[in-house]
Amino acid sequence: MKKYIILVCFSCGLVFSQDPLKGIIKYQDNNEIIPLVGANVYWSNTTVGTITDAKGTFQLETIAGTNPLVISYLGFKTDTLWVDSSFISHQMTQKSEEALDEITLQQRRKAIQKSFIETQNILKVSSEELLKAACCNLSESFETNPAIDVNFSDALTGTKQIKMLGLSTPYLLISEENIPMVRGASQAYGLTFTPGTWVESIQISKGAGSVTNGFESIVGQINTELKKPLTDIPFFLNVFSSINGRYEINTHLNRKVSERWSTGLFLHGNLRTQKFDKNNDRFLDLPVGEQINLMNRWQYIDADKGWVSFLSWRYMNDEKQLGVLDFQPKRDRGLKNQWGSEIATQRWDTSVKVGYVFPELSYQSFGFQAAYSSHDQKAYYGLRKYDVNHQSLYTHLLFNSILGNTLNKFKVGLNYTHDLYDEAVDLYSFDRKDLNWGGYFEYTYNNDDNFSWIGGLRVDIHNNLGTFVTPRFHLRYVPLNEFVIRVSGGSGRKAANIFAENQTLFATNRTIKIQFAGGSIYGLDPEIAWNYGLSIAKSFYIGSPNQFNFSADYYVTDFTNQVVVDWENSQEIQFYNLKGESSAKSFQIELDYSFRNFLNVRTAYKNYDVKVDYKSGLRQKPLLAKNRFFLNVGWEGKTSSSGKQWRWDFTFHRVGAQRLVNTIRDQSGSFSPSYSLFNSQISRFFSKKFEIYLGGENIGNYRQASPIIGSDDPFGTDFDAAQVYAPVFGAMVYSGLRFKI
Repeated sequence: MKKYIILVCFSCGLVFSQDPLKGIIKYQDNNEIIPLVGANVYWSNTTVGTITDAKGTFQLETIAGTNPLVISYLGFKTDTLWVDSSFISHQMTQKSEEALDEITLQQRRKAIQKSFIETQNILKVSSEELLKAACCNLSESFETNPAIDVNFSDALTGTKQIKMLGLSTPYLLISEENIPMVRGASQAYGLTFTPGTWVESIQISKGAGSVTNGFESIVGQINTELKKPLTDIPFFLNVFSSINGRYEINTHLNRKVSERWSTGLFLHGNLRTQKFDKNNDRFLDLPVGEQINLMNRWQYIDADKGWVSFLSWRYMNDEKQLGVLDFQPKRDRGLKNQWGSEIATQRWDTSVKVGYVFPELSYQSFGFQAAYSSHDQKAYYGLRKYDVNHQSLYTHLLFNSILGNTLNKFKVGLNYTHDLYDEAVDLYSFDRKDLNWGGYFEYTYNNDDNFSWIGGLRVDIHNNLGTFVTPRFHLRYVPLNEFVIRVSGGSGRKAANIFAENQTLFATNRTIKIQFAGGSIYGLDPEIAWNYGLSIAKSFYIGSPNQFNFSADYYVTDFTNQVVVDWENSQEIQFYNLKGESSAKSFQIELDYSFRNFLNVRTAYKNYDVKVDYKSGLRQKPLLAKNRFFLNVGWEGKTSSSGKQWRWDFTFHRVGAQRLVNTIRDQSGSFSPSYSLFNSQISRFFSKKFEIYLGGENIGNYRQASPIIGSDDPFGTDFDAAQVYAPVFGAMVYSGLRFKI
């Protein structure tokens, strides 16, 4: 009988007890008992679930209540068990060939999981959460998530910038399947290079991350897992269009080519040709352009021998044109006829991942990762030029095992990175080579009950940053049932790629000045910071179907050195090393409510205190709202026994006042007004294969008045398109369809 594996992505916000359920799932074939790999194991009427590993084993968080355990796998009869112990061994029964004609999959609505047994403060977001909004790319995938703040970076490119714990993406480690991805030259636009439909899940880690992922993480990590050829559906089509002239198409083609090999081809294309100028400042509200994105993945699994491998390659070409409505590149480029800009990026990525689990020692494994990327961007902003070419090689070798027993685990590994940068800024060139060797050791203790901690230490030898040590620590304690306390701390450091990270400032006519400090990178010293955090979480019921999850966290990031981006002077942009204080303090409280798995309400409040010692004094960081409020409501209802259903989501953002920097026209040091944003989407499922959706962003049509300063004289000294605190375009309506086979 031909076998298939279907992976259902589960996530939740349910009440967990502290003793995880462990077990093994098997089946019989020709009188031989064989582990069942990839079986779905989940609690009935919840979204708490997992899949069995290469040995057929699993570990699952246990929820409070009386939910039976469901075990399913295509080609086998679905079993429902009542569990009264902490370990089960279960054998599945194969269906007859005739029974394979009809397949029933349950769609699970709740799509954000907060774990009570993870030592780190990690939020897991499944692909189901991404369907709540028009997340056409990764930068747009956080609108329904209170952990991440999303803002427009400037008034020209339409690019969304994300922040966490009060700091922007350069202080986050953004990885793809634990390989660093959005870094170096891709900091400004890299999040737009990953289509949303390619994403299987996102893991958001707050605070000091793991030493296994490098030294660059300062306030946290965002890791994306892409769709796997073996577990993704054979064919997927998504078509999207919006009233702002954006059209997209996504296609996934997956095939199992042999018993152990599977392959997937992922295609993405977007196009915007319509020109809009709703505020009548002669400038495009959104750029026109196109993107072609192609990825091919190969997956190898030999469950009997414990080998797993992935081979991937990707090509992306992205082109944008922005500026005034009448700008024509062939006619006006390099002249003062009309202000315009073009940004063209070509990127190649390839990677290999190999993992091995020792057949007789399931707790012991090793892995190897290697990735190469070539990022080539050609850009100009009016009369300003910025070209960057970044070649990057990353390798990682790691080993996992135990010390004595499974309560004591460790990881040890080696990293090597090789980065080549070639930048052209106006009339100047900046070339450099970054080479780094790093080794780490990480120890984990977990008593499988109410206490666990992780301690990690890595040593790196970097040709430009020197030799340094990076410590990280995480602790989890459960003093009461369904109540968890987490503490974390650690350091991080990074090289500031001052031009790639601040490309929005090229959309001004300010003079760029670098105050050399004798460092190896632009004459500046590296950025070094310590992050400390405390978080608590509590789950409780008020009546059997009414579940609440409460969480609160407080994080502090203290910089011992920082490259300050100072544009407090209305005619200059200055880069210099910190002399004084710089800190980011973040406080967040969140309350989630769930009723019978069809109504979900998530609300949060965030407060930021982010201050930097500029030459003009200690000031609040500009363009950062000190107070933010978030609300998301999700509802799902079936309309018939055939499974046809409606799904509706509503998201509300209240963004507080933001400090504005001085300009030639305004020296008052003013603040932006507070404002509200409303987003909503409704989806109609006609079958398990076909659905349509209709949505709106910024439904209240709030727009920043005069987002471009000096738009009447774009070649004048006071031109500034970088001081954006609110949407530029206004209300946006979109629609689309999804088709699956």
